[in-house]
Amino acid sequence: MPHIYLASSSPRRREILELIKLPHTVLAIDVDETLPPGMTAPEQVESLSRRKADYAARQLPGGVVIAADTVVVLDGEVLGKPEDETMAMDMLERLQGHTHEVFTGATVWDISGGRFVTGHDHTFVDMRPVGRDELLRYIATGEPMDKAGAYGIQGLGSVFITGIRGCYFNVMGLPVYKLTRMLKELDIDVSEHWG
Repeated sequence: MPHIYLASSSPRRREILELIKLPHTVLAIDVDETLPPGMTAPEQVESLSRRKADYAARQLPGGVVIAADTVVVLDGEVLGKPEDETMAMDMLERLQGHTHEVFTGATVWDISGGRFVTGHDHTFVDMRPVGRDELLRYIATGEPMDKAGAYGIQGLGSVFITGIRGCYFNVMGLPVYKLTRMLKELDIDVSEHWG
């Protein structure tokens, strides 16, 4: 199996790869995430995951790069990561009591073979009504600040979630089933490391 690089400093994505026992090296990257207006959420996350993978691939002599991008969508509006606590509160107040969507785009780039696969997954998430005091306490923990939609389903934010339809790992930032199918397209079988 070629060496796998995760082009992300996200601890959640690293945790997911460790969960499925896929050996990898984390490669922290910083790319311009500016996109042209008018793109749909799936187009945005696929485009950014491809940009991240391409950037990482240019830094490496070989191997396979995995890159991803996640957004939260409420009533057609894309919510990224909050820039400050005020923005986090605004996002959480808007999400509470509603169903929103989470899109994660992923790209798997085989540097040596010169091939890549890009796709996305989609999950519906239901959030219960949450009081302002509870949201203030949550924001004070710092957890919302590096997450699309200002919450972490795998952390304290889980207490706000009443249900999901779709892939749980997609909400965390890396859709496992979709990723393993994409790796398979490039002749990489995750289960080879399960022995």
